[in-house]
Amino acid sequence: MELKLIFDKPKTMTDTKTYYCPGCGHGILHRIVAEVIDELGIKDSVIGIAPVGCAVSAYDYWDIDMSEAAHGRVAAVATGLKRARPDAIVFGYQGDGDLAAIGLAETIHAANRGENITIIFVNNATYGMTGGQMAPTTVLGQITKTTPYGRNPSRMEGYPLKISEMISMLEAPVYVERCMVTSTESILNTKKAIKKAFTLQVQGKGYSFVEVLSQCPNEWRMLPVEAIRWVEEEMTKIFPLGVFKDKYPEVK
Repeated sequence: MELKLIFDKPKTMTDTKTYYCPGCGHGILHRIVAEVIDELGIKDSVIGIAPVGCAVSAYDYWDIDMSEAAHGRVAAVATGLKRARPDAIVFGYQGDGDLAAIGLAETIHAANRGENITIIFVNNATYGMTGGQMAPTTVLGQITKTTPYGRNPSRMEGYPLKISEMISMLEAPVYVERCMVTSTESILNTKKAIKKAFTLQVQGKGYSFVEVLSQCPNEWRMLPVEAIRWVEEEMTKIFPLGVFKDKYPEVK
């Protein structure tokens, strides 16, 4: 019987072993992005921007042109690259500390201008790289290094920022969706969302934003299976999944 290869490493992925913790969602997302780039045939025209945070070494894992950005400045760098190279497909890949804290101004203004870029936002509700401190997206009651008794607004610790909802309220963005990577079904849906976001940029439609809820077992002090359950049962209560804005529903 002749064997047929039906599953292989994307061409856009390098052979470099990632340093992510067991159960982390970053590795899954890296593969999704690589598969989408391969399927759209845009490998030679893509420029990715790596953040400060857990994905700081993303340039080692994708075989495409990459740029590094200072903490929180991915949207600003993406804007400059896209305006200098309008023929390029430019995307940013950011965590919640990078995008929703120090980078919030750049994020909002790039979206408000309708820059023709794609932003992938990884929300794991914590500062993963620096030791598990409270992030802008940390949910109420969540225990972190800086909220040892659980995040509590009465202690002036604030409420979790809902970034997709904020972006979708602006006039210019064309596509905003929140997904997760906890199961086969959710991974396939996330791939569909990221593929649409890239396709909209290829077609020159404008700014697109995909938020992905991702598990962080190490800083949550959970086993990987427990972390998946926490995303599905707890995070989605605060960060509901779905499409928040879609000006081009006919684009798949």
